[in-house]
Amino acid sequence: MRAFTEHTGIVATMDRSNVDTDQIIPKQFLKRIERTGFGQYLFFDWRFDEQGNKQPEFELNRPQFENASVLVARKNFGNGSSREHAVWALDDFGFRCVIAESFADIFYNNCSKNGVLPVCLQPEEVELIHKLVAKHEGFQLTIDLKKKTLSDGSQFNATFEIDDYRRQCFLEGLDHITLTLQHLDKIEEFENTRNMYS
Repeated sequence: MRAFTEHTGIVATMDRSNVDTDQIIPKQFLKRIERTGFGQYLFFDWRFDEQGNKQPEFELNRPQFENASVLVARKNFGNGSSREHAVWALDDFGFRCVIAESFADIFYNNCSKNGVLPVCLQPEEVELIHKLVAKHEGFQLTIDLKKKTLSDGSQFNATFEIDDYRRQCFLEGLDHITLTLQHLDKIEEFENTRNMYS
């Protein structure tokens, strides 16, 4: 997966709690076998009407959020079914970081396996970001994973928690496969030993 060290990006806000994975990526798009190409289907039922036209009232269809790479919602983001496709869709759409008051556990873990940084903040901090985005078009945040800080350089500064193991995986771009491959010599040694006695 892509490493995450520091990222500065435009912030898009969704003033919604309990955004579930069925809305993040609807079930009809789960038949694809690739991990790419899901961005076009992100929030499909909210982004488009039945004729396929963009719904202007939906947050991510607003012109000021067109190039956003940081998504800020409310509490319990990513609840519902455990589909990893939800994170693939967010990543493919261009989001590198999702900020919320809380996350569903499985979604949080899926983010960690796919290079999309999930950041938990206090409700008052999330509220301040929403207000700043509403006030300043093109509002940007810098997320520094090494320091575990978020900042706009003036009006918003916060720290966040992430466990050391998960943080190191993000910093080095390590998913479960690449972590396993770091022990390839021991794996091969074990396989060769087994072959001797088979």
